[in-house]
Amino acid sequence: MGEKASSFNPPSPPVRKGLVQIFTGDGKGKTSAAIGTVVRALGHGLKVYIVFFMKGDYIYGERKILSGLPGVTLESFGSSQFIDPENLRPGEIEQARKALAAAREAMLGGEYDLVVLDEVNLAVAFNLLGVEEVLGLIEAKPEGVELILTGRRADTELVRVADLVTECLKIKHPYDSGVEGREGFEY
Repeated sequence: MGEKASSFNPPSPPVRKGLVQIFTGDGKGKTSAAIGTVVRALGHGLKVYIVFFMKGDYIYGERKILSGLPGVTLESFGSSQFIDPENLRPGEIEQARKALAAAREAMLGGEYDLVVLDEVNLAVAFNLLGVEEVLGLIEAKPEGVELILTGRRADTELVRVADLVTECLKIKHPYDSGVEGREGFEY
């Protein structure tokens, strides 16, 4: 006769509660704050997905370094041209929708602990996406996934449902005195 199998099952590790964070405002530091959180998450062995809205294939400094780190997946949608919200081109709306779909897939796929939607707030403000689409993404978020939404002009509905909202306030910026964006500091 065989031995009776033990009915003891070790407890599962607790599910980490993922929150929704927003970094917004007219001051510098929104993407930088998100990247800081990414670095912290990587330091604890978490897996990270970052989707860049409206940033096309331009190589920003953070993309150069993060693309070489284990545990990070990056995707970028849009063109390297600035968007005129008064004269949207059909391709711009399509690229924003693709970025949101990619973020949803990453969020629901079970592989990532942190999903960053860089400049999604501005994509909503520019009407490249409807706020309802982003709210739907947030509503579908699995319990253990952390979401970070960056960009100026965060919609009040997104602010309402977020767990953490930080506004980067511009007091003074070199742009105001004619200093152009500097490689390694602004991009």
